[in-house]
Amino acid sequence: MTRERQLTDAFVELTDTLVGDFDVVDLLHQLTMRCVRLLDVDAAGLLLADRQGRLRPMAASTEQVRLLKLLALHDVDGPGLDCYRTGEPVTSADLVAEGGRWPRFAAAAQLTGFVAVQALPMRHRDRVIGALTLLRTAPGRLTTDELHIGQALANVATISILHQRRLERHEAATEQLQTALNSRTLIEQATGVLAERHRSDMDHAFDSLCTYARSRGLRLSEAAHAVIHGENDIAQLPTDDHSRWRGTGDAG
Repeated sequence: MTRERQLTDAFVELTDTLVGDFDVVDLLHQLTMRCVRLLDVDAAGLLLADRQGRLRPMAASTEQVRLLKLLALHDVDGPGLDCYRTGEPVTSADLVAEGGRWPRFAAAAQLTGFVAVQALPMRHRDRVIGALTLLRTAPGRLTTDELHIGQALANVATISILHQRRLERHEAATEQLQTALNSRTLIEQATGVLAERHRSDMDHAFDSLCTYARSRGLRLSEAAHAVIHGENDIAQLPTDDHSRWRGTGDAG
């Protein structure tokens, strides 16, 4: 398969995640594998920032223990951390010669067999969510074309991840709204039950429900559920506000 065909397949594979459900870990693993196939690198790792802004290894082209430990170092030292903080590519063509730049990372990289690194930002506009780290076992830099390909792959993956996060937030908000609507319906039903049983108006019935909920440390929806399903003693609900009962003052 030609490199052009592989590149096309890679973009199709990544953009397919923009519709329907997809697994983020699978997506990132595919990205690292594609990088190794398409670029002059020997390994690739993907780091994403957590809610505290700390970089976490999310995927790697190989599950080699030393590589995973090397990627984990980026949270305190390494090109991935610099790349994430600046939002710009970071390159070291020879970690041995530049050992003082990232002492812990450089030492660990050499023990793992890597002597050159390229970090590319996972960025969409002004938002950076992580870094793509490309490793080589021989000194040298990626070509300009390879850097463009690597960054393009990182960009597509970034858009896919952000798209999925927006969908999750939307679904969560929709679910919360539906839960609120369901609770409101339950409360209205319980209020109607109390008004009918106590022959009171709706305002008084609602006040009774609130008092009952507070006295027992329940949410209104929980108290409403208890009323509707007969899990409480209806007679215990406050009903002494006779001035608000239906029919009061209607006679004579």
